[in-house]
Amino acid sequence: MEISKIIFRKIKQANLKYDLVRSGDRIAVGMSGGKDSMVLLYALDLLHTYSPLEFELVPVSIDEGWDDDWQEVTAYCSSLGLPHHIIKTDIGPLIFEVRKESNPCALCSNLRSGALNREANRLECNKVALGHHLDDAVVTLMMSMMFEGQYRSFLPHTFLSRANLTLIRPLIYVDEKTIVEAVAKLNLPIMPSSCPASGHTNRERVKEILDQIENAFPNSKRHMMKALENVDINCFWKNEHLF
Repeated sequence: MEISKIIFRKIKQANLKYDLVRSGDRIAVGMSGGKDSMVLLYALDLLHTYSPLEFELVPVSIDEGWDDDWQEVTAYCSSLGLPHHIIKTDIGPLIFEVRKESNPCALCSNLRSGALNREANRLECNKVALGHHLDDAVVTLMMSMMFEGQYRSFLPHTFLSRANLTLIRPLIYVDEKTIVEAVAKLNLPIMPSSCPASGHTNRERVKEILDQIENAFPNSKRHMMKALENVDINCFWKNEHLF
């Protein structure tokens, strides 16, 4: 099947199940310049073009202060008829050079999210879309169990009461293999990551382990994702004393 049809079918499936995008929405699309965010914008543009839904897309990038070149991302947004909003910050140098955080990912994520949400509000958006996909959901689930002793992952949509925004993840049914294939076949521009921690995190290590499991047992990641939708609470141990 053509890659565009696969992506459209998956994003439409997620939207029908979780009501992520509605007519009248104005959606700030988080654009890191990486493969996930580029495919996210492409997928949402497909949904806008080939569904009866009427909504607006507003690409927003948070520049973390590493002197990244956004020209190709801006050009791609322009090819879709969309203005590209770039917010300059010093998040990267603050975390790695000033504070010298030993575990920088959580703080970086919080600061980037805050900056993105503030810009979404300034641009009068009611939703923010992020490029988390099927593999991300499974990795988050595994990390929660391995490092926190909990069974949890992110949700397809979350209302952020403090920001008065709804966070949506339209790519939850799209696996990373499909995203990589889409980037190659569609010739989407990709910015290399400037983050000093890129490729050296626990998330990357867990991802590698899950890839090994997937190679040994095909479709295992998709089954793990389905486990998030098919929770039998009667099978969980209850945290109570029975006498």
